[in-house]
Amino acid sequence: MSIKALFSSAVVVLAIAGNVQATIFGDATFYFPGTQPGACGEFKGPHGTADLIVALDPTQYAGGSNCFRNIGIHHNNKYVKATVVDLCPSCSPGSIDLSPQTFSRLESLDVGMMKVKWSFV
Repeated sequence: MSIKALFSSAVVVLAIAGNVQATIFGDATFYFPGTQPGACGEFKGPHGTADLIVALDPTQYAGGSNCFRNIGIHHNNKYVKATVVDLCPSCSPGSIDLSPQTFSRLESLDVGMMKVKWSFV
């Protein structure tokens, strides 16, 4: 068996086993979610500017199929986990919109936008 075939087989096995989590790169901004449910509907937990929540771009939002999933977000050796509760229609693919509390765990709100990498956890 060739190295290429062996590698392809290993990737398929890992993907089937669910052990592969794609890392997504994009920009992160912040928004003020308010007190009403986001695009995902009723969130069974806290919801507001002080909560660790996130809105996904339309591609990652996937028609709501990723609602209430957690994502891990990395920026400058800092990490925070947040729950998907909303859609960010203006976000480009891979970019996310964070509550102020989530954003401030990674960077000062004064920055306004930062480069991040994230994945579903």
